[in-house]
Amino acid sequence: QVQLVESGGGLVQAGGSLRLSCAASGRTFSTTAMGWFRQAPGKEREFVAAISWIDGRIYYTDSVKGRFTISGDNAKNTVYLQMNSLKPEDTAIYFCAADRGPYSIYPREEVEYDIWGQGTQVTVSS
Repeated sequence: QVQLVESGGGLVQAGGSLRLSCAASGRTFSTTAMGWFRQAPGKEREFVAAISWIDGRIYYTDSVKGRFTISGDNAKNTVYLQMNSLKPEDTAIYFCAADRGPYSIYPREEVEYDIWGQGTQVTVSS
């Protein structure tokens, strides 16, 4: 069974930093992209960041540009999200997702991804 496991969430004050990690476990598999999404209370899940292993492109939603950095290791199916200058509006459950391909066409869209983690809570206090 293939799983993605997120870690690194927690409670932090506004202006602080957190680093989320996501690692794959179980049967080995290859991916074309990995990404992070988040869901705030009462809101739909939204795209945060993604990295394509095919061409190395990185994608961010506008609200996190300049504050968040996605990185990872394709060989290990591991992805990280460094979050700096956190704001209360960043409070959400953060989900890691993996795209097993064969192509990565819409890395900003949930439909692109077929493996999801359980999520990790990030709470930013004002």
